[in-house]
Amino acid sequence: MVWPVTIAGALAGLAVASIPGALLGGLLGQVVDRRLKLNSWSAIRERLLRPASIEDEWLLFILLGRLAKSGGRVLPAHIRQAQAEMQRLGLDAEGQRKAIAAFNRGKTAVDNLRPALLRQQARADQILKACWRMAWVDGSVGREERELLQLWAKWLQVSAAAQERFNDAAGPQREPAVAVGTAYQRALALLKVSADDEPAQIKRAYRRLLSLHHPDKLAGSGASDARIREATEKTRELHQAYDLIRQRHGFR
Repeated sequence: MVWPVTIAGALAGLAVASIPGALLGGLLGQVVDRRLKLNSWSAIRERLLRPASIEDEWLLFILLGRLAKSGGRVLPAHIRQAQAEMQRLGLDAEGQRKAIAAFNRGKTAVDNLRPALLRQQARADQILKACWRMAWVDGSVGREERELLQLWAKWLQVSAAAQERFNDAAGPQREPAVAVGTAYQRALALLKVSADDEPAQIKRAYRRLLSLHHPDKLAGSGASDARIREATEKTRELHQAYDLIRQRHGFR
């Protein structure tokens, strides 16, 4: 009787010099092929190249590595911040080794992080606070970092208002901090939007108010000089408010 030679069986047969070894490899290969569904060379190649599944325990350090590398180069400050997060979590030597491996894996940007983040919504605040600390470690948050943080917050179901709190807490302390926060709230009120609104909603509100108060439009309708000056000042306030909100939310 001749055993059918499967892909995994052929691989196993190559590793064994004797004929009986090749037959045994064919038998074992059938079992492996059925369990792993390796029915083609492309399936074997895909399984060999597929990244290992993400362990939830080390997801944070994969995220930190992704953020650190997003600007193109990992700085010593990024390494120190990763070490600070290890100390914050009280990791022992073995835990630190695994955290470093996860951080390095994050730098490769090969993982689909969405499934792992969807499982971690209970730890969303802890994860995002640490990520904002990493993003601010070089003194500013770049566009790539901000886009990653917004995407991860979406998967973790964290609101834009909560994101702003994490951003403010991690960023450099401004003086006076209360005045900055108040300016942001005034900007939201002026545009009649909330911190949780989507960028498209904020843009529509801004354009609608700009059209309503634009001095050129009033000048064409025969408005008084005083009314045109008032509209000009209102337009300037709308521009400033929109710029502040846009920078806070990280959209163009």
